[in-house]
Amino acid sequence: MEMRHLLYLATCLFLLNSCTKENIDGTPSLNPELPEVAYDYKNITLPFNAVPGLVQINTRIDFINIDPFSNPIFTGGFINNPGGIKQEITDEGATLGRVLFYDKSLSQNNTISCASCHQQKLAFTDGKAFSEGFQGELTERNSMSIINPILQNNLFWDSRSVSILDLSLKPIQNHIEMGMERLDILEEKVRNIDYYGPLFEKAFGDRHITSDRIAVAISQFVSSITSSNSKFDKGQLNTFELHGKQVFLEKCGSCHSGSNFAADDGPGGAYGMNFIDLSSTSIVNLRGTTNIGLDVVSADNGFDGKFRIPTLRNIMLTAPYMHDGRFKTIDEVLDHYSSGIKPNANLDVKFKTPDGKVKFISLSDAERLALKAFLAALTDETMLTDPKYSDPFRRR
Repeated sequence: MEMRHLLYLATCLFLLNSCTKENIDGTPSLNPELPEVAYDYKNITLPFNAVPGLVQINTRIDFINIDPFSNPIFTGGFINNPGGIKQEITDEGATLGRVLFYDKSLSQNNTISCASCHQQKLAFTDGKAFSEGFQGELTERNSMSIINPILQNNLFWDSRSVSILDLSLKPIQNHIEMGMERLDILEEKVRNIDYYGPLFEKAFGDRHITSDRIAVAISQFVSSITSSNSKFDKGQLNTFELHGKQVFLEKCGSCHSGSNFAADDGPGGAYGMNFIDLSSTSIVNLRGTTNIGLDVVSADNGFDGKFRIPTLRNIMLTAPYMHDGRFKTIDEVLDHYSSGIKPNANLDVKFKTPDGKVKFISLSDAERLALKAFLAALTDETMLTDPKYSDPFRRR
């Protein structure tokens, strides 16, 4: 056999052995590249006047050492106690969470990480209507952006999670997304990866690896992802963008409200938990969701026929839009509100006339252009390029 054939055969055997080893025992091809001094994660800068999510029934999240109205720097932490674990954003915990977030070893066959569907350059979305899971199947809903999740009381399109901690392992366990349905197998897999021992020790004081600790670390990293440095935040809007801001407040601000431009879903909020009327003891909780008349009859029922009102920060980077990614552009979204709303049984009252007919949002050509300019001014380049949110497996 000629030498070039021998070299070719040896190369094939080496690659086959490498791939087989990684697929069997979860050993990654490279270690994460981390700075000697951990990035600052615990001092989170929130949008001005932003109030972190406070209390949900049966799930308490206490925020400490923060006065959002005088100093929008989040320096404390949050407490959520599954199994007695005190959860607090620390630099070491979020560093571990960053590695876990980007590590494909957390999927069943080492092909998908959390970051596969949540890419920093796209405001932690993936630019697809539906994402591809570990076996090539498509997810049932569009990947939502991760922007200021610490300000949100409800998470996922159907608001099925009320805390980031509860959210953190769900994609990993999902049978389509990452496929690690048994947490004991996940724990064993992480234990067998050399670089995790020291990272867990720095984060928790010892090398004991559990699914609870994995969840805590991921939630610390995700909680640290904030956006507060857009052109809007810096007070640099030009005259045209300021006009767009006024259009936004008049046409869109009742749903996408506050400094995070999302649903006011806390207790007492317009889309939060409220008494039905002052004389009633019955409580309704919209969980940050509404129905905008995408279809007469919804194929996906979401949360009682409604879906969560997302933040509009970095909205120009998070296409396609809606829970099913049906709209490819902002113009298509605006077309929906101006002429495409359907008379769904769960339609938000804001889109109904007094006699029950669909009420559209009228936009002149000038208003549409100004509104798009304002939405573009909500883009935060700092969040999109900050190395502390980036992939530590750069050469993988």
